[in-house]
Amino acid sequence: MARTPAPPVALPDLRGRTALITGASDGVGVEIARGLAAAGADLVLPVRRREKGERAVAGLRSTAPQTRIELRDLDLARLDSVAALAAALTAERAPLDIVVLNAGIVLLGDGERHTSVDGFELHFQTNFLGHFAFATALLPLLRDRRTRVVIQLSLAAGVARLAWDDLQSERRYAPLRAYGASKVALGLFGYELARRSAASDGRLTVHLSHPGIAPGTAIAPAMRERRRGGAGEALAERWGNTPAEAAQPALLAAVTDAAPPGFFGPLGPLHLGGAAGPLKAYRRVTDPAAGARVWDVAERLLAGRVRAR
Repeated sequence: MARTPAPPVALPDLRGRTALITGASDGVGVEIARGLAAAGADLVLPVRRREKGERAVAGLRSTAPQTRIELRDLDLARLDSVAALAAALTAERAPLDIVVLNAGIVLLGDGERHTSVDGFELHFQTNFLGHFAFATALLPLLRDRRTRVVIQLSLAAGVARLAWDDLQSERRYAPLRAYGASKVALGLFGYELARRSAASDGRLTVHLSHPGIAPGTAIAPAMRERRRGGAGEALAERWGNTPAEAAQPALLAAVTDAAPPGFFGPLGPLHLGGAAGPLKAYRRVTDPAAGARVWDVAERLLAGRVRAR
């Protein structure tokens, strides 16, 4: 049976608005950027590799030639890079109307524990701590602009757990465990950010999303090569989404009128694919005590490195 494509989200006219998307040089991220550009938004694309970003920009301009696209440098695995971009955007009073925290890594198939130049486990810093540092350093700017923040989770956030006594996976490392824990931490941060915004002036809108699975991306190439032709790949191909379809939950989160914090993802079987829509939030990322705790832990880890509020 032929697979039925998931319908795209109907976006409003976004002309005059600017969207920043991390991780938009390929995969789902570039499709989020493409969707926002098609609706008229200008784009700020922080990238780790300039040459890859320039290729993405060329592709985006082929479909949205009138869009203003600005490449910026950002390596979430380097806190000096995070601090530099946050400081520059703040000094420029950058008009950021939408911020999508989408970038991430998953080193499935690689059993070696990797650390960043800052000494943190690589999933933990890239997926969570770097985004926490970036967003919290920008908070005054984002509040002034009444920015909408979209935080991209994954299916792993619904089943993984945080080991509070081993956040860096130093005692027990497995790539899927480290990846899932980083996404749980990111989700806890997202809901805590929404709570803190609501308790203060409510000027920041926070929604969360997950893309399901998108077998057409380049994520975890080592694992994909080993499992090529297997049952898991067949399941992903049948029930997963294309990268463009997988971008739809984040796009919906970026424009929805639902009260924050909303959670959006694919509505198909097991939420692997299908049309984007509202989902019940994962209970493990909505716990207020755990959200406050992960925020405090992140601030302690970042003390003296990146200004966080």
